[in-house]
Amino acid sequence: MNSITIHPAHSIKGEITVPGDKSISHRSIMLGAIANGITTVRGFLRGEDNMSTMSAFRAMGVRIDDDGQVISIHGSGLHGLKEPTDILDCGNSGTTIRLITGLLAGQSFFSVVTGDQYLRKRPMKRVVEPLSRMGAKIMGRNQGSLAPLAISGGMLNAIGYDSPVSSAQIKSSIMLAGLFADGETSVREPSLSRDHSERMFSLFGASLDRFENGVTVRGGVELNAQEVIVPGDISSAAFFIVAALITPGSELLIRNVGVNPTRTGVIDILKDMGGDIKLLNQRELSGEPVADIMVRSSSLKGISISGSVIPRAIDEFPAICIAAARAEGVTTVRNARELRVKETDRITAMADNLRTLGVEVTECDDGMDITGAEFMSGGQVDSRGDHRIAMSLSVAALVARDGIKVEDIDCVATSFPNFFQLLEKVSVK
Repeated sequence: MNSITIHPAHSIKGEITVPGDKSISHRSIMLGAIANGITTVRGFLRGEDNMSTMSAFRAMGVRIDDDGQVISIHGSGLHGLKEPTDILDCGNSGTTIRLITGLLAGQSFFSVVTGDQYLRKRPMKRVVEPLSRMGAKIMGRNQGSLAPLAISGGMLNAIGYDSPVSSAQIKSSIMLAGLFADGETSVREPSLSRDHSERMFSLFGASLDRFENGVTVRGGVELNAQEVIVPGDISSAAFFIVAALITPGSELLIRNVGVNPTRTGVIDILKDMGGDIKLLNQRELSGEPVADIMVRSSSLKGISISGSVIPRAIDEFPAICIAAARAEGVTTVRNARELRVKETDRITAMADNLRTLGVEVTECDDGMDITGAEFMSGGQVDSRGDHRIAMSLSVAALVARDGIKVEDIDCVATSFPNFFQLLEKVSVK
């Protein structure tokens, strides 16, 4: 378990690119593996989470080549995966384990999926329940609610499912199972979660229809290999957007970032707080909208955050909390209970760490109230094994009175292996 001490910066300056989108990288491997032909992927995020997905499909007989620039996936077709000879280790990746469980539910073999100590605490019933309704036989700890999960796959029945929460992982797991089901499988959410799966299913030739807050997938349709270009991950860009907003005298250009409207809640929230953020050179790559993001330091103000913007910014809330800690007034967050079942309980973890830095925080069941502080103190904080919390607290150090020591930073490698080097590059000391 490593730590790092980060010292305050005078400003954030420069031009950067961030690693490829984690969500799109996961899905490119999964769909490429069950498509016909060779799928090539450029911009793939080689973080630990995505490598867990790659390893799992290699263990099921899929040839995946990586020359350091391009990933080449030799697809096995819809029914060509082979029974793994060992347990599939998903590492720390909730996306890997939940999505692959949906795909495995439709296979005619037995498999077991598990993960690290953090992943084995995360709720799996949210995918096990609808997949069981489709006919999958899935067993796990605590009556199927915790990994490891043992999956006996086979022919599935199509269902219509109303998800109790807006979650791209739940939706995507059912969509993947729907590819192997007899008939049309539909998923409806309270509000639309990120739609990378819908876009990539269409790119690969799946038969699907969208409707308000939902999607229908037709089973039995073969997929065809594609060329995929992965844009920069807006979740990774969010740390640098916040860093430039809260550090005086800053101007930062972040190139080639995915700006899918189901993911730009963080930009909308930070703009509402008074952030100077502009999208330049907007275009489309592999079915996904992309832009360059220009950010300048700004005087932020507290706002109320709730409702449909929450699922559009769910992964960025640790970074948003740092912006709120530097905003004038109180920022309230509600309807965000989903934050309690991420890599850690992000509501409690962020509240505790911000209090350590001298910020006034009131925690509630589905969110928190953060009173902006003119200064944050230094000190020692703990990521609790959560990559996004580790990076957010590192950003807070840029405007702290003294250095901040962030404990347990190894987790950053799951999504942003070169984060600390990039932060050092743009920090003017």
